[in-house]
Amino acid sequence: MKRIRAYGIIPGEMEPGPLNKITDVAGVTVGHATVNTAEHKTGITVILPCEDNPYKNKLTAAAYIHNGFGKSQGLVQMEELGTLETFIALTNTLNVGKVHDAVVDMMSEQCEREGIQVTTINPVVGECNDSGLNLIKERIIGLEEVRTAVREAKRDFEEGAVGAGTGTVCFGLKGGIGSASRQFSLGGKTYTVGALVQSNFGSTKNLMICGEMVGRELEKKTKPALLDRGSIMTVIATDLPLSDRQLKRVIKRAGVGLSRTGSYMGHGSGDIMIGFTTANRISEERDPEILTIRILKESLLDTAFTAAAEAVEEAVLNSLAMASTTVGYQGEIRYSLTDLWLSGLSTADQAAADQAAADQAAADQAADSTN
Repeated sequence: MKRIRAYGIIPGEMEPGPLNKITDVAGVTVGHATVNTAEHKTGITVILPCEDNPYKNKLTAAAYIHNGFGKSQGLVQMEELGTLETFIALTNTLNVGKVHDAVVDMMSEQCEREGIQVTTINPVVGECNDSGLNLIKERIIGLEEVRTAVREAKRDFEEGAVGAGTGTVCFGLKGGIGSASRQFSLGGKTYTVGALVQSNFGSTKNLMICGEMVGRELEKKTKPALLDRGSIMTVIATDLPLSDRQLKRVIKRAGVGLSRTGSYMGHGSGDIMIGFTTANRISEERDPEILTIRILKESLLDTAFTAAAEAVEEAVLNSLAMASTTVGYQGEIRYSLTDLWLSGLSTADQAAADQAAADQAAADQAADSTN
């Protein structure tokens, strides 16, 4: 499978990072554990925000609930304190509790190894309901799968029907995990905003790709999703020096990116945004009573707003482009965007796609040389 830019489709105007993924933010890695059997299409995806222990050195963070039809955990404390102290885990709806327990176990173990006393931990766990393709009631994701995902975390991770996106459905097509990034300069320094989505939302007829109403064509080719429901988890990472209030302003713009793909955040969709910055770390052990924190000048946030919107839009399209056609446990088929539309591009489009693929390969090679 190929990412959306490989087809000559370029969302937005800003430049992506070297990998065009959330992991273009230094220190961020992503890992998956996938369960893909006749009965189960599900998994776990973890976003590790830093290379060290986030419980010891907390990250400035924020959450925004655009539409709250969801069962996430950990967002209340994040909203109150403005910090993230664990890795972020995404899974299916009925496995949130088991994944929460697994994160507690793993963070407790890490803190014990480092001599840190733990009396409370606030795991952040998001979810989408994959019950259309997955026998969700059996709740098969737990500690072993979370350990695997963390162990496999890396910068250049898989997208599509993998991890927490194995059984998700987006605009009536096969959804999944997608990611993108944008880079820009402020004050002579380059900054990054990256997004990762677990896409499971949208009505087929409303799907838009760079302004083209593709869904109207696709609903004639497949069993359409009639309602905008099912949820999307969006995680935004940045290295911009932001306060948690500013960060919340940035992650709200994820809704703009979703709208550009045709979502209206329907009644039955949990549209939840989580964000963190690696720039302002907080250590209760080392920090003085009065903290000095660098934050961006408010009027310069426009660039970050645009970056977040574009990265989320492209992340959704990557989740669709990279997902493969999947047959669920009840025999229901969800076709991939590639099979139904992308593979039918015109000759001119394919020529542009080949050039985009060559450009991406050169960018990947350049990124590898710096790692």
